Amino acid sequence: MSGVALEKIVKRFGDAEVIHGVDLTVDPGEFCVFVGPSGCGKSTLLRMIAGLEETSDGAIRIGGREVTKAEPAERGIAMVFQTYALYPHMTVGENMGFGLKMNGHPKAQISDKVQEAARILKLEPLLDRKPAALSGGQRQRVAIGRAITRGPEVFLFDEPLSNLDAELRVEMRAEIARLHREIGATMIYVTHDQVEAMTMADKIVVLRAGNIEQVGSPMELYDDPDNRFVAGFMGSPSMNFLAATVVEGQLDVPALGQRVDSPVALPADGTKLEIGIRPNALRLSGAEGNFTIEMAENLGGVSYAHLDAATGERVVVETDQRLHGAVGGKTGLSFDLASVYVFDTSTGARVRG
Repeated sequence: MSGVALEKIVKRFGDAEVIHGVDLTVDPGEFCVFVGPSGCGKSTLLRMIAGLEETSDGAIRIGGREVTKAEPAERGIAMVFQTYALYPHMTVGENMGFGLKMNGHPKAQISDKVQEAARILKLEPLLDRKPAALSGGQRQRVAIGRAITRGPEVFLFDEPLSNLDAELRVEMRAEIARLHREIGATMIYVTHDQVEAMTMADKIVVLRAGNIEQVGSPMELYDDPDNRFVAGFMGSPSMNFLAATVVEGQLDVPALGQRVDSPVALPADGTKLEIGIRPNALRLSGAEGNFTIEMAENLGGVSYAHLDAATGERVVVETDQRLHGAVGGKTGLSFDLASVYVFDTSTGARVRG
C-alpha cells in the first residue's frame, strides 16, 4: 500500500488558475473522497494525480516517490472512469486481462490475476460473456476488475457510478466499499454526490473553486463544519440558514420572530450573522407560527415539510409525522440550542466563540 502526498499543487489553463496551491496527504490504505459542486476542480485534481493533466506547480508523491513529471503508466495507479470503456468484441475475462497482455505478462499469470479479480467482484460466471450481455452494474465491475488485475499502488475513481440508476448506485457503493475492505488498497474517489462521500469515505476532502475548504472524516464534517459552505454541502437535505443580528448578547432571528440565546460567544451588537440548523434538529410546533407549509414530502418512514417564512426564507424540517392535509397551514418551530450553528455573514466562517 502506498500513500499520496500533494504539495502546493497548482493547475493553470493558460492564464486561468483552476487549482490553487493544494496541500493534501492520503494515508496508505485510506479511502479518500473528493467532493464538491460541478466545476470545483475535483476531477482535475484526480487527473493530475493520474498524470492525465500536467501539473503547473508543486509536487505529487506516491509511496514517497515523486511522480510529478512521470508518465501515467509509471505512477503505479489504476483509474476507473465514468464510462466503462470496455472492448465490445472481447469477453469479460479478455477485457480484464488486456492491460497485462499488452505488457507481455505470461498467459498463466494473466489467468490467475483475472480469476482472482473475478472472485473478489463475483464475476466468475460472467467471464465468457461479451459486454453487450451485461448490465450497467456488471460492466462497471468489469472496469474495476481491469484495474485490480494491474495490482496498482493507488486506485483512482472518477465518478464511476454517475451513469447508473438509483438502485444500482446503492448496490455499487456497497461493492466498492467491500472491495476496499477486502484488498485494503489506497483509493481516491471523486463524486459530486455527498451521500456517496458520507457512506464510503474514511476521509472526505471538500473542494470549492480549486481550494480545499475542509478535510476530515464524514461525521467530523457533518458535526463540526468549519464554514457555511461545508455545513450546507454535507447532509441531505442540506442545513437551513436564517439571517440573524446580535442584539444585547442574543441572536435576533426575524424569520422566527424572536430572539434566541447563542451556543457561542457573540461579537458586538449589530453584527450580521446567520444561524444554521439541520432539518432533523427542527420540530414542528403544531401551533400557529411564523411559517407556512408550502410542500410536504411523505416518504413513508420520514417526511419533509418545506416551510416559507414571512421574511421569504425557506426551511426544511425532517419529521416522523405524516403531513397529509398540512399544506397551506401555519406552524411554529422549536429546537435545542445545542443544534444551532452560527456563521459570519461576511466571510462564511463558523463562529466558534
